[in-house]
Amino acid sequence: MKIKTMIAAAAMTLCFVMTLSSCSTKLQAINRLEKFSYELRDNSQYYTVNDWRDAGEEFLDIRRDIKKHEFDYTPEQKKKIGVLEGKCAGYMAKGVKNGIVDKVKGFGNELNGILQGILNAVTDFTDD
Repeated sequence: MKIKTMIAAAAMTLCFVMTLSSCSTKLQAINRLEKFSYELRDNSQYYTVNDWRDAGEEFLDIRRDIKKHEFDYTPEQKKKIGVLEGKCAGYMAKGVKNGIVDKVKGFGNELNGILQGILNAVTDFTDD
């Protein structure tokens, strides 16, 4: 009888550890998504094309992790995931838009400088 009790206790312990491990993994995916949303919020305006490629890959990787546990999440956790995904999408859209606008402004300033240089050169040439 002692052996059966020990085996049962070991099996229960193993099930408990596996449950904690599974719970930890599904929560890690949510935590990664939350950290990723903070990263996008704080730094996406400075992203290069390569940074955007890496961010897209990271987002897809996080989504794959979340998908593995989609039936294990509570309604509250699913809502949090949705909110975080929405924030990520918003930060991505805003970061891309700001990056494009900044590049256009930079190009406009450069073009303005070129035109100013040409006008100065022409003025200098006609003054001689």
